[in-house]
Amino acid sequence: MDKLAVISVVYNNYDVLKDFNKSLASQKSDKFELFISDLSDDKKVLNIKPFKSTVIQEKNKGFAFGVNLALKKAVEKGYKYFCIVNNDTYFKSDFISDCLKSIKNNPSSIIGGKIYYAPGFEYHKRYKKSDKGKVIWYAGGYIDWKHALSFHFGVDKVDKGQFDKLKEVDFITGALMLFDKKAFDRLGFLDEGYFLYFEDADYCVRAKNKNIKLYYDPSVVIWHKVSQSTGGSGSDLHIRYQSINQLKFGLRYAPLKTKLHLIKNYLYRFLKD
Repeated sequence: MDKLAVISVVYNNYDVLKDFNKSLASQKSDKFELFISDLSDDKKVLNIKPFKSTVIQEKNKGFAFGVNLALKKAVEKGYKYFCIVNNDTYFKSDFISDCLKSIKNNPSSIIGGKIYYAPGFEYHKRYKKSDKGKVIWYAGGYIDWKHALSFHFGVDKVDKGQFDKLKEVDFITGALMLFDKKAFDRLGFLDEGYFLYFEDADYCVRAKNKNIKLYYDPSVVIWHKVSQSTGGSGSDLHIRYQSINQLKFGLRYAPLKTKLHLIKNYLYRFLKD
């Protein structure tokens, strides 16, 4: 099937879907279907149109669980191209076409795109009005194994064309992740044990361990209202799951010295609280 399965998860934040759905409705290409897992506590009817969509309602068992539900449904329907994308994003009318082109140009790999902060959602407030919408959130990424943390290239910098080259990277954020069926068949589903955060880093490490290439492709672009699903960067929910899953991720993959450091810090935080 020469179409794209767009996969997303919603949890209580229905208002943020407005721009996301508007972006999908404005696509020049109709070669896609939205698969959205609704894990909300108080579920509402999702009025998604005019494009094709499948809504899956379930209890909240985490982001990876929601992604996997949608992936399973897409695979059952015969889709071979996949795009995991946050619903607190929006994009231009050629997004679907750009995704399909990138996946086909980089087969059997995992691909991330250029992600800007949505105007008004920048971490810093130092930018000129003319820079809003051009501030980078992600332009490729890497994993710092001394701390078992993932980092973004270009974060908080104004885009002046310095991140316009396709390149191989070590980390792709789950806010936008593209791949084909061949890569999926080798990797399988996301690890649902993380619940929230680090499931993308885990997926990337598993890919690298199987010699699957990870690429940053600047031709695929979105704007991100950062952390709107978790109360914003620095919220209690954000901090709690970052801490728990950093430890889990580090104990699984990091060098021994880093593991000991993570255990020490986690116990200190636990005893302090």
